[in-house]
Parts: sequence; C-alpha cells; structure tokens
Amino acid sequence: MIRKFFLKIIPVVVLAAALAFVFRSYLFASYVVEGESMEPTLYDGNMLMVNKVVYDLSDVDRFDVIVFHANKQTDYVKRVIGLPGDKIVYKNDKLFINGDYVEEKFLKPYKKVSAAEPYTEDFTLKGTTGKTTVPKGKLFVMGDNRDNSLDSRKFGFVSQDTLVGKVDITYWPVSQLHLSFAD
Repeated sequence: MIRKFFLKIIPVVVLAAALAFVFRSYLFASYVVEGESMEPTLYDGNMLMVNKVVYDLSDVDRFDVIVFHANKQTDYVKRVIGLPGDKIVYKNDKLFINGDYVEEKFLKPYKKVSAAEPYTEDFTLKGTTGKTTVPKGKLFVMGDNRDNSLDSRKFGFVSQDTLVGKVDITYWPVSQLHLSFAD
C-alpha cells in the first residue's frame, strides 16, 4: 500500500518540479528592489515577479514598469515614459509627448506632497540625450522618485533588447502586495 502511494506521488512531484523549473526559468523571474528610485511605487526590499514572455507576445506600453539589464551585473526597474518615435518634454511638472499633455495618474497622490516644488524638473529629450525623438528599438525610462532616480535623463535610452520583462506583481512584503501597475 505504501509502495502504491509512492508510485502515484512520485510522478506528481516530478511534474510539479519540472513545471516550477520551466515557469521560473523561462516565463517568470523574481527580483528584489534595491534603492529608492521607484518610490513610492516600489520600495527598497520589495520582491517582484517579472513576466519574461509578455513582450514576446505584445508591445511595450507607456507607463509599464519594467526590469532591464543596465549592464552585465546589474538590472534596473523603471517606468517606461517614451516609446520609439516619441518627442518628450517635461514642463511645469507636466509630461508632454509629441506635443500632447499626458497625465501620469500614478504620480498624482505623490505630487500633492511636494506641491511647493515641482515633482519632476523641466527637461526636453534633446537636453538629456542629444536626440529629439526616442530612436527605433529604444525606450525612455524614469523612476517614479524623480528627484532620486538614475534613469534615461542620465544614462540615455534603453534598448528593447535588454528588457527582462514587465513587473506584474509585488509579493513581498505581503502588506504591499500589488497585482498590477496599470493606470
């Protein structure tokens, strides 16, 4: 009887382990946020689940929270602001893309806190990157903590080839569980 039980349970355990390996290796990745550049959306120590296949199936959307390879040793988590072909200007604490005002709803609660000063300093794409539009195959990214973020304003465009994936879930600490970063 015990032998029958083990003969039934072993294939289930092996299948579960194989599925976990496939999910972890090819479909999703777990990351730990280091630093304050995405506060107040993400905090230092938050654990994230990154969807590694979403951009094989669909395009990157404006305001997606992404993880990308900054170099061989370091990955960054930032928010997509500019897509290929976009002209970006930030003036009077407002984002303009291709001449149109684009509301950043995710920043609204935090702008009120620093109402005396602009949450995001004025800039133009040309002033930060030397180019007037986001090139094909590239993204312009920023951290949500605009005063304390190393982002495209400093290091330039991010190649879409360096994307790890889209942040879908913050799962640790449980008190900060978040299932989507859409507007």
